[in-house]
Amino acid sequence: MSELHNLAWPLLCGLGLSWLPERILQPKPLPLRQRGLPSILLHCGIWLLLFTLLLLLCQRPWFAVALILAMQYLLVLVHQAKFSTLQEAFIFQDFEYFTDAIKHPRLYLPFLGITRTATATLAFIAAIALGIGLEPALTGTLGLAFFLLICMALLSTSGLCISLAHHHSPKILYKPNEDLQQLGQFAFFWHYGFAEKYDRHDFSQNHFSHLPIAPSLPDNLSDIIVVQSESFFDPRPYYSGIKANVLDNFDQLQADSCLYGRLQVPAWGANTVRTECAFLTGLTGQQLGIHQFNPYRLLAKQGIPNLAGLLKQLGYRTVCIHPYPISFYQRDQVYPRMGFDHFIDIKAFNAGQMDGQYTSDEAVTDKIIELLDTASQQPIFIFVITMENHGPLHLEKPASGDLEKFHHLPPPPNCQDLTVYLRHLKNADLMVKRLTEKLRHRQQEQDKQSTLCWYGDHVPIMASVYGQLGTPDGYTDYALWNSRMASQQNPVNPPQPLSIDELAMRLLKAAGLPCQVV
Repeated sequence: MSELHNLAWPLLCGLGLSWLPERILQPKPLPLRQRGLPSILLHCGIWLLLFTLLLLLCQRPWFAVALILAMQYLLVLVHQAKFSTLQEAFIFQDFEYFTDAIKHPRLYLPFLGITRTATATLAFIAAIALGIGLEPALTGTLGLAFFLLICMALLSTSGLCISLAHHHSPKILYKPNEDLQQLGQFAFFWHYGFAEKYDRHDFSQNHFSHLPIAPSLPDNLSDIIVVQSESFFDPRPYYSGIKANVLDNFDQLQADSCLYGRLQVPAWGANTVRTECAFLTGLTGQQLGIHQFNPYRLLAKQGIPNLAGLLKQLGYRTVCIHPYPISFYQRDQVYPRMGFDHFIDIKAFNAGQMDGQYTSDEAVTDKIIELLDTASQQPIFIFVITMENHGPLHLEKPASGDLEKFHHLPPPPNCQDLTVYLRHLKNADLMVKRLTEKLRHRQQEQDKQSTLCWYGDHVPIMASVYGQLGTPDGYTDYALWNSRMASQQNPVNPPQPLSIDELAMRLLKAAGLPCQVV
């Protein structure tokens, strides 16, 4: 039938064009001849599924092709924005960030950029305008019954391609950049989405599930304060022009600590929950598998043995402070399951307590001290997730005098983000000072032992700075400090590198809890 040409040509052209957008991805997927038949079949099956569903809705095949291409173009732009800032491919688990970008635009849209956002929006508008205005509906030439029969045949073909491809596809490595290169973007999304839904892991066995607890506990358990400091790391080794006193209080903290050093974390530039989950649960990325990329999607549905739950069993009051909406990353569902008694979120702070774009570290410190001052005899565990240093740093400008205050050599051009970062980093350093002074005072006046754990969740996003000065290795810094031990004259220990999944166990030992720490 000649009428079928109205469907066949856009279908074939659209399928052929669907390979083009991924050729501008970085890292670039392998050429088709090197991917293997399963990945090619999976791409064809997914594209055909999208095409048929859109065809059922709009009945215009060229319009459906244009919409898919516009969607692919948007995904390429988002991928490029993520890869340029975080050095990681856009994965299936990131699709939920589209809704997060609407709820929390400051965290996402500045990294996508005005040009990319406007271009993607115009592409969709153009596709809709041209499709509706220029192309007649297929039901007018084929008839509704024949049109539906063709759509059913296309859906069956799509299902057959996906089924054959899926059962013969290679195993994914859970390394996004490498998996994208091997599979191509459509197959890459499919495998990561399928793995999250169907991969089963037993997370009930970890450090905390096997931790033997002594039957009797000391009368004076140490209070425990953990600060997961936003984007905290020591940038001084990367640029000699930074003044050393930017982190003089943290330097002193490390000198007085029982354990300190560089920290290997599973996040780079963002994705705080990867580091957060590794600390609280002691699970490595290898143990989490596909869930390592956004572990709270899993933890919102099931409980896992963790640090907060263990301390709660020991009699601690467990509190989290995070000056951001509790619903972000589903923490409102995750933290009760973990064993936290109370979550203090953005509602406990006001606009006057901001420094830059977010609630200041000073205001968060005030809240910690308030909790300590009103604490009963019950020991308390305070887990703090700061926000002040969160990007996008390029939305801020250095304040007057910041260059002289934080640099003894002027930074290269296009490094304003570094100066902004140093100003916030100094505020984190002042937070260290206030906390240690408070905890020392409680030790001296009340004989109340406290343990402070401080670490950075990831390095900050500063693409232009790294382009000038070089890219850091992604390690952050940590310190474990105990008020009773710090009051004694102890020799300075050498730094000890750790992985974030080991840190909580070392914290228990530093706090003097009767747990056998391997």
